[in-house]
Amino acid sequence: MRTKAVSLLQELTEAHSVSGHEDEVRAIFVDELEECGELSADRNGSVFCETGNDGPRVLVAGHLDEVGFMVQNITHDGFIQFVGIGGWWEHNLLSQRVEILNRGGDKVLGVIASRPPHFLPEAQRRQVMSMDQLFIDVGAESRRDVMENFGISLGDPIAPVSAFAPLGREDLFMAKAFDNRVGMAGTIQAGQILAQSAHPNRLILCGTVQEEVGLRGAKTAANFAKPDVAIVLEGPPADDAPGFSRSECQGRLGGGVQIRMFDPSAITNPRLARLAIETAQAEGIPHQVTVRRSGGTDAGSFHVANEGIPSIVLGVPARYIHSHNAIIDLNDYLHMLALTIALVRRLDEETVEGLITYL
Repeated sequence: MRTKAVSLLQELTEAHSVSGHEDEVRAIFVDELEECGELSADRNGSVFCETGNDGPRVLVAGHLDEVGFMVQNITHDGFIQFVGIGGWWEHNLLSQRVEILNRGGDKVLGVIASRPPHFLPEAQRRQVMSMDQLFIDVGAESRRDVMENFGISLGDPIAPVSAFAPLGREDLFMAKAFDNRVGMAGTIQAGQILAQSAHPNRLILCGTVQEEVGLRGAKTAANFAKPDVAIVLEGPPADDAPGFSRSECQGRLGGGVQIRMFDPSAITNPRLARLAIETAQAEGIPHQVTVRRSGGTDAGSFHVANEGIPSIVLGVPARYIHSHNAIIDLNDYLHMLALTIALVRRLDEETVEGLITYL
């Protein structure tokens, strides 16, 4: 399980799949799960794999997309202006490598340009440049060169470039897009394991599109799959690095799977939250409970879809998300996977009915 987890996380994090252009990660989902169940997709591109028995429809979902950029303009002298897709802090951008995926399917390497400090007044060195002041250099000589020889057009998606790599401490790994390739890896691996064993429900594995730009794919995914319960797998921000309050830390690397009770997009169904915590305790799965003051996940769309879907978010804390280099502890991922599998196995008809019956 551990070896598979590492290889799958590497393949997923190194894929190019910004919001609205999720083809590479969708292809991995299909390749990994095509023998596990019935594949389908909705009209926005969210993808599904159904397996198991009759009974409650239990959705396990991660989002396919990552934060990135899009080509907004090409200057006369061949530099590329861009807009952000998803949330970025401009502090993280200067001198970072990116890849532009052109219409022909080629990836063009570039760098977000920066000015040497030699040419900057002291006051400007302390300022953060806004995204509309930045540009990407692909080594072109002109706008025509960019378009004709590099094949780049307005609207082409741009992804960060960062190789998946182990750190010096065992089980710590660094890569881009752990938000949310940990969720996608967990969805895939849970599906592969559960497809080989009995579970008292109809399991729907799902990769949603466009989470990073407003939880959009989950809206149509919920209508398409019509689940009775949703388990959302995520790569939320860790809060155990310098600059955070240690006394308020709820997302520590190595602390176990995160069970989210609240964020501004969703209040977790209290009965489902209690079931998840009790399951983790019964199975001896390290976990940490979190109440978030900011952020949101696909649970924000799932829990209000259709007639209402009890939803919970299980996460792998990741330092420095929404940047080129984030860090996770593989053990937290394996604990998320274990809790997901154990929770699915407990969601029989009687248990699900107890989550949704109020009268």
